[in-house]
Amino acid sequence: MTAKPKIETAPGPKTDAASIDEAQVYDHLELLSEMGQDFASTRDINASLMRAVDHITRYIGAEGGALFMLEEEGSKLVCRACVGATEITGLAIPADQGIVGRSVSENRSEIIRDAQNDPRFYKGVDEETGFTTLSILCAPMSVKGERIGAIELINKKSKDGLFEEQDLHLLSAMASSAALAVLNARMAEALVEQERLARELELAAEIQRSLLPDDPADGYPIAGINVAARTVSGDFFDFFELEDGRICFNLGDVSGKGMNAALLMAKTASLYRCLGKTIDSPGRLLARINQEICETAARGMFVTMVGGIYDPRKRTLVFANAGHEPPLVQNADGTFDTLPADAPPLGISPFLVGDEGYPEETVDLLDAGFYVYTDGVTEGYMEDGAELGVEGVTALLTANRFQPVRNRLDAIAGQINSGGRALRDDLTVIGIDGAVDMALDPLPVVALEDEGGETICAIDVPSRPDRLRMVRRMVEEAATLVGFTADDARDVVLVVDEALQNVIRHGYGNKTVGRIHVTVGRKQDALVVDIRDWAPTIDPSKVKPRDLDDVRPGGLGTHFIREIMDEVEFLEPPKDGGNVLRMVKRLG
Repeated sequence: MTAKPKIETAPGPKTDAASIDEAQVYDHLELLSEMGQDFASTRDINASLMRAVDHITRYIGAEGGALFMLEEEGSKLVCRACVGATEITGLAIPADQGIVGRSVSENRSEIIRDAQNDPRFYKGVDEETGFTTLSILCAPMSVKGERIGAIELINKKSKDGLFEEQDLHLLSAMASSAALAVLNARMAEALVEQERLARELELAAEIQRSLLPDDPADGYPIAGINVAARTVSGDFFDFFELEDGRICFNLGDVSGKGMNAALLMAKTASLYRCLGKTIDSPGRLLARINQEICETAARGMFVTMVGGIYDPRKRTLVFANAGHEPPLVQNADGTFDTLPADAPPLGISPFLVGDEGYPEETVDLLDAGFYVYTDGVTEGYMEDGAELGVEGVTALLTANRFQPVRNRLDAIAGQINSGGRALRDDLTVIGIDGAVDMALDPLPVVALEDEGGETICAIDVPSRPDRLRMVRRMVEEAATLVGFTADDARDVVLVVDEALQNVIRHGYGNKTVGRIHVTVGRKQDALVVDIRDWAPTIDPSKVKPRDLDDVRPGGLGTHFIREIMDEVEFLEPPKDGGNVLRMVKRLG
């Protein structure tokens, strides 16, 4: 007997409750997918929220819906989207009151079947609009405990207007999905904002770098370094040459961090470069910048700053200090002096500095060095974790004393910025090397070789009486070489010494930071001595011997000079200022 084959039939359409639930699940997923696409496809969160509320309200079949967002401070819930018969967009309610407030604070969904008799229900909107609220659904929007807000639906579109439990479950699921979408949208928006800020900071840093001076050629007496701890810096430095060959410089540190400090830094640096070309006094220049900053800077912001002018011919430096770290001077013998500030920072008050401006100091930099730095240098961490401090700075300068000034600054920066460790603060330092001779034609305007003579010897000395001994020895040797007797040579030495003493006393006002260049030569049968200074140019007609009948002490040097020497005259003043005194003594 042959067995009959088993015949299988295809299943028919489902008509039970399970098939209905499955269809609803697909509908739910489709709605959630559509909401997610809305949030992902636009950066307008408010528009996405409005569409989400509209989708949820229509899907559940409510007469109206509203989405409340918790404000950043957490004290208020504000309606950001609303659909239906009543318009409450912008309505703010306390975050801990009402049905919506309780739903958010307790992170719990809730159904209200008899809203009119519920004491938590706020009836003000119904009274203003004439709308009657029968039933309420409210579900919190939160992600892993982070509260975002809540969705509230009003009145089911049915005969009795009441919501069912499954409506509450469905709203809870949709509210959670909406919360995730909002959170993702916020994160995306924050990422875009971070990228925008990063681009703006990089642009600001590029602008800042453009404000710094270009690296000078080898052999230049000034160098500077700026390394920002962040993208932008509140430190700055600058130097630029004036028309007469002097060099204007500055270094400053703005209080605070970030963009505000960077903007104030750019303004201060620009003001200094602009005004520094016309204001010849560092103290008055800082006072003028102080007035500008006090008028426009944000409250509480200030700038510490050192600004000055260096004369590479005289090797002298004049500077003013507005509340900055004390500059360091490394003297010719290797010792260090600090020069503390005597005035407040820029931006504190325009009334703290008098009409004469910030106090000025003058420094003799012949064979010396001048250094200004921000606190990011002394407070910077070395590789062992200790702060560099002033002692570390002086030790590095001493160890690199005979290196070019840029190499000395690199040694300081390298000690702090070693090992890849992030900087604690901006690192900025500027140095001026008084040992650099810029070859700016220190000789007199008229050279002896141009007149058929020859130069025997020449020397540069600072305007200090204790340095004249070297000049006296040189003049005596030159006079003997030309053929003068010992007595005549000593007379010439005394005349030259008297002339130099006059330059120190009257030309430089006994200041020891001046410079004097002495040239001794021979022209035919005569000894020629040229004394060149960079003191204020004098009127030769006013340099007259005093009447010999005047018995006051002193003042007879001019008589003595003209009595000993055969010719005494001031040559045409040099183009870069100063004076040239020529004295001639003939043999026989």
